[in-house]
Order: sequence, then C-alpha cells, then structure tokens
Amino acid sequence: MISRRKLIATGLGVTAGLVTAGCKEKSPSDAAWSQPGQLAESAPAEEVRVSVTPAADAKKVSPLEQVVVTAEGGTLKDVSVAAGGKTVAGKLGDDQTWRSTGKLAYGKTYTVTVSVADSAGALTEHKSTFSTIKPSGVAAVTFQANALTALKAGGTYGVGQPVMVNFSKPVKNRAEAEKAMLVETTPAVEGRWRWIDDRNAHWRPAKYWASGTKISVKVNLFGRDLGKGVYGGANAGTNFSIGPSRIAIADAESHRMKVYIDGRMVRDIPISMGKGGTTRGTNGELINYWTRSGPHVVMTREPSHRMTSSSYGVADPKDPNYYDEVIQLCLRISYSGEFVHMADWNIGAQGNRNTSHGCINVGPAHARWFYDTFRLGDVVDVRNTPRRMGLTDGVGDWTIPWDKW
Repeated sequence: MISRRKLIATGLGVTAGLVTAGCKEKSPSDAAWSQPGQLAESAPAEEVRVSVTPAADAKKVSPLEQVVVTAEGGTLKDVSVAAGGKTVAGKLGDDQTWRSTGKLAYGKTYTVTVSVADSAGALTEHKSTFSTIKPSGVAAVTFQANALTALKAGGTYGVGQPVMVNFSKPVKNRAEAEKAMLVETTPAVEGRWRWIDDRNAHWRPAKYWASGTKISVKVNLFGRDLGKGVYGGANAGTNFSIGPSRIAIADAESHRMKVYIDGRMVRDIPISMGKGGTTRGTNGELINYWTRSGPHVVMTREPSHRMTSSSYGVADPKDPNYYDEVIQLCLRISYSGEFVHMADWNIGAQGNRNTSHGCINVGPAHARWFYDTFRLGDVVDVRNTPRRMGLTDGVGDWTIPWDKW
C-alpha cells in the first residue's frame, strides 16, 4: 500500500510527495486494478517549495527588514517568527504571502517555523533562523526648547524657537539621521537642519516664524545606522505652535529696550546693560563684562534666581566685581548668565548708562510687565555692543545668516 511520510525540511525549500515501497519493475500481472465504480489511485501530490526572507542563517539583518514567507505548490497553514519567547506579528495576504507586521528587535536570533499543506492535504514543517544587527550603542532622541528645558508637546513658543533634536549618543552619519527627521509646518515654510555638535541638530526657517504656525516633528530613527556601530532607538515625535510675535530690541547706545508685539511697539523701557571692560578670575581666566550683541531667545522664566560672580571666576568677596544675590523676575537669554531682570538698586543708571555685569537691568514696574509678557522662544535682540553672541551661548541660531545656516 502506498503510504505518506512526514518530510524533513532542509535549506529554504521542503518537498512533499508520495513515496512507493519497492524498487523493481512490476509485470503486467502485478498491475493495479479496480472494481467497476472504483477510482484508480491518485497521482502524486505536487512538490512544495517554501521561501523565507531573510534567508536561512542570514546575519546582521536590519530590524527594519520585513519577514516574508511564500509556498509554491502548497498552502501556508501557520507561520511563527519568534525570539526569546516573543513572537513577531504578521498577516497572510490575499496573495497567499505571509508578511510580518510587527518590528524585529536588535541583537536577536529569530526562528521562522512554517507549516504548509500540499495538494493532498499532508502537512510538512519548515524551520530556519536569522540574526539581527547587534549595535554597539542605541541612540534615543529628546526634543528641547533649549539645553536647560525640554520642549513641551503641544506647547506654545515664541517666534524665535527652533526645532531642537538631541541624541543620547554621538551621531557620525548625519546624512542618515537627517533622512529620519521630518519637520512639517502649517502654513508650509522652507527650513533646514544644522548640526550644532555631534549630538544636537536644529531646524529653523530663514526668518522668525509667523505667528500661529503649527510645527510637527517626527524622527523615524529605529533601525537607522548612525555610524560607529550606533543605531537609532525608538521612533519619536512632537508638535508645538507659535504664539504672538514678541521681539524686544535692546540698544546699548540709547539705553532703551523697545518691545514689539505682532509688529507694533507697545513699550519703551529704560535699561542698563553690561558695563564693558575685562578682569581676571581666580584661575587667571579672562572675564568680559559686555552684553553680547545679536538675537537672543528667552530660555527660562524664573521668579527668583541666585546670581553669584563665583560662577564665572570672581570668588573673592573683597573684589569690587564680586556679588552673591537672589534676583527677582529673571528671564534667561544665554547660558553664560545673561538675563533680563529687575534691578531696583540700579534705577538711576537705567536709560542713562551701562553699569551691569552683562545682564539687562530693568526697573520694577517694567520688569514685572516684561516677565508676565514674554515666554520661551521670544526674542531679545541686543544691539551696539562690541562683543557678539555665539551660536552655542544660548539659542544662538538666529546669529547665523540664512545663506550660512
């Protein structure tokens, strides 16, 4: 009697067929026969071939690659892709092709188990394995308003707020990272990326944002080769909106700060800025007392902030430049310690001369209004001082001309 045996799969294909007993040629008298009305024995089932991508024993497979399983001459009954007790979701399509819908993980060896039926209904099983890339490091991303403050998803920011993406590990392959970073704006506006260093990329338009602009950021980082064995971690996204245009222009020569909201001047504030000159710190470092010229962006709003000259090297209480005070109504505009803040002890100088250690001093009533009005991302543009604002001393993005961005 003809019997069917279970076939063992090898390589990428398996074959299912009918196996007959014996090898000798039969005589006419040995020929099979059937009674009237009986069907003769059926023909052998068609050969079945199973194809799996990634190929068996493949190494360093990208976790972005899709697992695809097909069967020629048979019907797929079950497909399992698993590693470490976790299975990868998938779906059988109308074309009888199984495709994974779940994501692969880094550094895993996956076993693909396929059950397939031949044309006679006999089941065979196919197994193969492949391994995914094992990175030396995986980089996550965060979105920042500045290096001191995370960007709040759904938040509203000023017209000077760039898109800032921070990577947890250095990025060598910047072009590949930029392919993963998508910025969409409503209304649409041209913009581009600039790398501040190997962990921080900023995106900005040619000019300050228009009020009411909505910005969506997506970083499809997973699976991206960022160089030196570092790959992208989980995908991430955020969004924020641009509020009213609030721009303050602080002039060191006129000792005034004019404030514009949506293009209209609403306040003219007497100020005192950095007195200029230099001194030496405790370790011989050169200290400069000019307020830096150029567009600054508000980075923090603090009802009070302890300011001490020891933070930049003047630690001797006998030094005339020494101070250690808690200051009220402070809006930080640089990492080096420039603030717009209340200075009720310096009202006589405001509007007349520059006497501060680098901050923009404002009287009590004006300071309260400014603190209550300005928000993160708003612009304070300092003019007419001999020292320039740097790209990295705060949100210095707008100090770079568009043709050099």
